[in-house]
Amino acid sequence: MNDPGTNDPDTNSAGSSVDVQFAVSAEGVPSEAILREWALQVLPADRKDAEVTIRVVDEAEITALNREYRGKDGATNVLSFPYETMPAIETALLGDVVICAPVVAMESVAQQKPLEAHWAHMVVHGLLHLLGYDHQKDSEARDMEDHEAQLLARLGYANPY
Repeated sequence: MNDPGTNDPDTNSAGSSVDVQFAVSAEGVPSEAILREWALQVLPADRKDAEVTIRVVDEAEITALNREYRGKDGATNVLSFPYETMPAIETALLGDVVICAPVVAMESVAQQKPLEAHWAHMVVHGLLHLLGYDHQKDSEARDMEDHEAQLLARLGYANPY
């Protein structure tokens, strides 16, 4: 667990680092420290030197990304962009997680979930994609959802499913 009293709040004791970027200011968005802490808690021990960026954006930015990279028109809650390196090149970069603040807020209300818990879920969900989890097939979805529920419980949040 990251010690909030350390001089380097963007890394954990194992060396993982999380860069948090805010491209939008919105009510109810967790602080940089909280987003970073959730991410550091999700990263497995064998990824002790992982580097991740979490970017909080508005609907326009997520819509543009969704269109360009997924061919889908419209805003979504979270997108993950795993870093792909050339074979034989080792890197600690895992990738980027982009979360849309207005969509997360709307979903929280529509799904009657606490906003903070839904934010934690989006961080966990996005990071699991960077770690290779997917939900295209039913079996993959079950595995990913089970892992999300376990991680969220460890963070103190209820199963979102």
